[in-house]
Amino acid sequence: MRYPQGGGLTAERQAFRERVRMEAAVMFAEGRGSTEIAKELRVSVRSVQRWRRAWREAGRDGVRSLGSASRPKLSVMLFAVLEEELAKGPIAHGWPDQRWTLARIKTLIGRRFHKSMTLSGISQMLRRHGWSHQVPARRAVERDEAAVAGWVKDMWPRLEPPRRRSEPGSSSRTRPDSR
Repeated sequence: MRYPQGGGLTAERQAFRERVRMEAAVMFAEGRGSTEIAKELRVSVRSVQRWRRAWREAGRDGVRSLGSASRPKLSVMLFAVLEEELAKGPIAHGWPDQRWTLARIKTLIGRRFHKSMTLSGISQMLRRHGWSHQVPARRAVERDEAAVAGWVKDMWPRLEPPRRRSEPGSSSRTRPDSR
């Protein structure tokens, strides 16, 4: 995915990029060079060349963005329905506990909308709409903080593999002493 934090550009960034394209179209009409335009607009020369070609073929409309490359699997309306279903909770949909997993959401989308999505696609869609991994709002009453701290101090170092010491070595795995 190209924009990992949000799964795409915000409306403000899309509008900003569109303004840059339109400024480039004005500069094309003025007869300015690609390198000069790229420097001033802080974009690549290749992008300016591509926009110039589109401008020659179709004018200002050729420079406009065509939007995202693909339509989302679930429209805004269907995603609102999905949110309502998720709000009902997993138990209402037949699962034994109150955990929403990506696999369960995938099953719900398949049952409710008769659509198939990958787990990563579902994760990206949820992040785009402001959903995040759930973290409990409070700690369990049964949690023993002293036992947890003792486990982390005593048991964890034994389970964690030791770090390799920095020593001179060989780049060959099969013949380590072949220097």
